[in-house]
Amino acid sequence: MTAETSSSAPALIWRTAHFTELTVDELYALLQARAAVFVVEQQCIYQDIDGLDRQAHHILGWRKTATGRELVAYCRLVAPGVKYAEPSIGRVITTAAGRGQGFGKALMQQALALHEALYPGQGNRISAQQYLERFYRDCGYRTVSAPYDEDGLPHIEMLREGSPQAT
Repeated sequence: MTAETSSSAPALIWRTAHFTELTVDELYALLQARAAVFVVEQQCIYQDIDGLDRQAHHILGWRKTATGRELVAYCRLVAPGVKYAEPSIGRVITTAAGRGQGFGKALMQQALALHEALYPGQGNRISAQQYLERFYRDCGYRTVSAPYDEDGLPHIEMLREGSPQAT
């Protein structure tokens, strides 16, 4: 699924794909972006490839460039019962080249819309870096745990309640 959206931020080309639908170039770009942000920038040595990617949908935000495109926003939506009882959005990143332009908020809007399409009415549980607590609260999450260490960084568990099903 590919869609171009517009807002006050420059338009991104969004692509949502289950792991089995990703191209080799897309997989390479998302792994490269995750390593750049989580391992290099945050200086966090951890096993990024955790076995959950195969059971997830991936949301990729591409910006057009003079030579093609560049991945500037990414996250994954893991199915319920895989990481938590609820579906879970994770590996949320905006690359250095894309920061400060509203791409993080646009990414979460894309992810939450996909969540609602795939898992209507269900909640969504995340493990968030504690410094991003306000960002995720603005996305409708509430904190449901005390801070804990995950890979050397303070994290919190947050939950976004599901919406009641229409009957």
